[in-house]
Amino acid sequence: MTNWPKSYPLALLIALMALLPVGVLFSLAQDSAQLFDTHNLRVLGNTVALMVLTIIGSVLIGVPMALFTAYVHIPFKRFWLIVLAAPLALPSYIGAFAMYFSFGRGGEIENVLGITTPPISGLWGSALVMSLYTYPFVMMTTRSSLLSLDASLVNAARTLGVSLAASLWRVVLPRVVNSIAAGALLAALYALSDFGTPAIMGFDTFTRVIFVEYNAFGLSQAAMLSLQLMVIVGLILFIESRISGATERPGRHLTLFPARWQSNLMLLATLPVVLMAIVLPLAVFTLWLIREGTGGFEFSYAWNSAHASFLAAIVAVLLAIPVAHAAIAGKAGRLMERITYFGFGVPGIVMGTALVYVGLQLPVLYQTLSLLVMAYVLRFIPLAVGSVRSTAENIDSGLVKAARVLGASPQEAFIRITLPLTLRGMIAGAALVFLEAMRELPATLMLGPTGFETLATYMWRVYEAGYFGRAAVPGLLLVLLSGVGLILMLSGERKAQFTVTEDDRS
Repeated sequence: MTNWPKSYPLALLIALMALLPVGVLFSLAQDSAQLFDTHNLRVLGNTVALMVLTIIGSVLIGVPMALFTAYVHIPFKRFWLIVLAAPLALPSYIGAFAMYFSFGRGGEIENVLGITTPPISGLWGSALVMSLYTYPFVMMTTRSSLLSLDASLVNAARTLGVSLAASLWRVVLPRVVNSIAAGALLAALYALSDFGTPAIMGFDTFTRVIFVEYNAFGLSQAAMLSLQLMVIVGLILFIESRISGATERPGRHLTLFPARWQSNLMLLATLPVVLMAIVLPLAVFTLWLIREGTGGFEFSYAWNSAHASFLAAIVAVLLAIPVAHAAIAGKAGRLMERITYFGFGVPGIVMGTALVYVGLQLPVLYQTLSLLVMAYVLRFIPLAVGSVRSTAENIDSGLVKAARVLGASPQEAFIRITLPLTLRGMIAGAALVFLEAMRELPATLMLGPTGFETLATYMWRVYEAGYFGRAAVPGLLLVLLSGVGLILMLSGERKAQFTVTEDDRS
């Protein structure tokens, strides 16, 4: 133990904190005898059905989009990549909110255009929304693998008389199937953990029923349902960990130069997705803003969101530093890092259920900002750990060794050398945690102090009250923040591609 790096004890403590929700839920669920009753089995069936339909929808949309953005030469390609990846940055409850109040009798489409449309709700409505906001998982993972493949095999197949479509089907797609599966599993995790979409669509999944039980003071039953949900999430995480992506070194990229009418047709095919996932929410919220103004909205809600999210971002980065450096130091540290990633797989509704019980046992924490910030940190600390670690790994160890040779203590070398060089990763990690915490809905509903409204919770309140027009300002602000998150995400992809290019040249 004495030979452990100094970052190990603190990293171990943080890793144990990440396991706190599961331990709490096991303790709480012992008071519930209802494990596999008829109601629970129906909720389980609903949840699995939504997960399966989300996987199918995300793959059917995401794979063609990946082929299109990776291989087809079109004008303003970077712009189209940003547009098609944009739904990934938006919280799905924004889309669910807009679609639920736009379709059906009395919906905004009928009010504005005079066109009667079928309602979007229930299982199929939830699956549609989930597919539209999770297909970028499949698109991005598949696209990354497609860009790493050498075009020579496709060219060889074309030389042998195989059509382009058959070449893509028989040569390209089998080599990226693991990446497709990885993206589909990420979409499945999102579908399992999302609360806002099924709640707005009126569909009973685990997340919605857990919240109902919590509001009915059935905390033990909520804990039992949370553990059942965690079993499914754990299974998906295990399957995802066994899947490896493409390992080929990139050769000459395949680039297709279709005729102008063909490229226009391809762009036209993406239009329904862009309209439903991006244009419709923006149009609906803008319409409500014009019609309703800012009535009922107080900018203190935005301040509350920013305040709590900022505190969570600072704490998450401070805790991420020892975990990241422990992961770099050795295998034990990497195990601790993996444990902290567990929190990112815990749905917000499950985290909220566990920490409500913690607050009840420790009244000094109950319904305080501290407990809410704790939930944010436990959920999103992996984002900070990943950013800090990726930056710290690129630091030349010779700089630290030189400082030590010149008489600097380990603490001084860390403060004067390591910390400034990892500052960029710390800021990026803090920004990601901040953005995710701003959008978090279920944990904020369950743990926020009395009277503490955020942008996300205010949208939920107006949905419950039926004053949907008042959701315009928070909805547009959340979309704006999501755009910032998208820029961060795509800048990271661009940096990764630049690094790969430089490696190839060397």
